[in-house]
Amino acid sequence: MVRADSRKWNEARKLEFILDYLKYAEGSCLAIAGNTKILCAASYEAKIPPFLVGTGQGWVTAEYSLLPRSTHQRTTRESTTGKLQGRNQEIRRFLGRSLRSVCNLINLGEAQIIIDCDVIQADGGTRTLALNGGFCALARCVKSLMKKKIILKNPIIEHVGATSIGIVESEILLDLAYDEDSQASADMNLVMTEAGRIVELQATAERLPFSYDEFKKMFDSAKIEISKIIKLQKEALK
Repeated sequence: MVRADSRKWNEARKLEFILDYLKYAEGSCLAIAGNTKILCAASYEAKIPPFLVGTGQGWVTAEYSLLPRSTHQRTTRESTTGKLQGRNQEIRRFLGRSLRSVCNLINLGEAQIIIDCDVIQADGGTRTLALNGGFCALARCVKSLMKKKIILKNPIIEHVGATSIGIVESEILLDLAYDEDSQASADMNLVMTEAGRIVELQATAERLPFSYDEFKKMFDSAKIEISKIIKLQKEALK
């Protein structure tokens, strides 16, 4: 099939990380992939969740939300409805798990870093872009904290990255935009570390089951793309 933006099946959208986008956050990054734009801000707090008090261990967690006109129709703010949307809650947990997987939380002491990921414009792949940008915001936050000697050891063990891939009209396509994702018969989100270790694998048949060969091709293509994403993260952060 011919993709709307003329990309090849294994070609991702142009990815950008604009660091220190916010003045007051300890770390921030505006992450852009095609028409998807997410603002990630990292905040340091000298306190931890109650279940960690006395352990000497810190915490890294994340928040995720869609701004009202980031989507085709206005998205109602959660503060208006008074309850968390299930999808947003699931993505928050996804982001927190993934970021903690590459951190030595002992090095934070009894403090936490919160990564706020606000989707400015959504065109598919928001959870994976939030992770890629969220990691950059986390890295900038850690650098700032170490410079101020608030923490003495870097808690980040290695880089982490994520991408999406799916099957649309019987063809495998990397980095799905919204129009592709909405008609995909199968989709997959992969999170991997710089060392090639799997953090999270979400693969679902939305309409038709897919074969192992198709899964293998999706996995291998996503793995290659994540190595490119991590390279871009490193280039931006240096």
